[in-house]
Amino acid sequence: MSYFLVLTLMFLVALPAWGASEEKDDETLRDAAHVLEDMLNGNSIPPDLLGKAQCVIVMPDVKKFSVGIGGTGGRGPMTCRRGKNFTGAWSAPAMYKIGGASAGLQLGGTSTDFVLLVMDQKGLDAILQGKTKLGKDATAAAGPGVTEHDVGTGNDILTYAKAKGVFAGVSLGGATLEADNDANKRIYGKEVAATGILRQNAVQTTAAGKPLISLLDSKVAASR
Repeated sequence: MSYFLVLTLMFLVALPAWGASEEKDDETLRDAAHVLEDMLNGNSIPPDLLGKAQCVIVMPDVKKFSVGIGGTGGRGPMTCRRGKNFTGAWSAPAMYKIGGASAGLQLGGTSTDFVLLVMDQKGLDAILQGKTKLGKDATAAAGPGVTEHDVGTGNDILTYAKAKGVFAGVSLGGATLEADNDANKRIYGKEVAATGILRQNAVQTTAAGKPLISLLDSKVAASR
């Protein structure tokens, strides 16, 4: 079992290195737009909740493998509503990466698309301050479906997922989120902090990021 455990850990460590190119960054941005559009068109995410979200994180193709332990690894863009009260158009996307491990005797693997809705200032502050552990630094829970009338969940982040594999018990509990500074530098051609991208309008949305931002602008009015 220890041999397989080492292989699993090596896989998780190697995940961020895969796709470390501007071409892959652009592909991730485009894939994120497709993932969000698919979930919205399939009524997986209630429109009223999307309208209340301060920020949205889309993680296409997050990998989860486990042999003795469970682990997640992937990356994707985050964008926030502009303005002091989060009532404006959506910001340029900042790339974030997700990782983490969860205990449990499991054997399997999957690829899952995630959409995270950041619902309040506490959740956003935790994410912008650095590496954020979901469930500890910011509360996170599976988001309610379109049939739910009570959208006052009290959670900082709501999580929606669409699994492509057969792995059971897909969860982001215990996972960590942090800015992918290398990817953001590749995308925008300069060193820029996630806070500058998301809250200070330090950069303009690139061509690859425009489909995601245009989709959100079309689904959520610039004032509410």
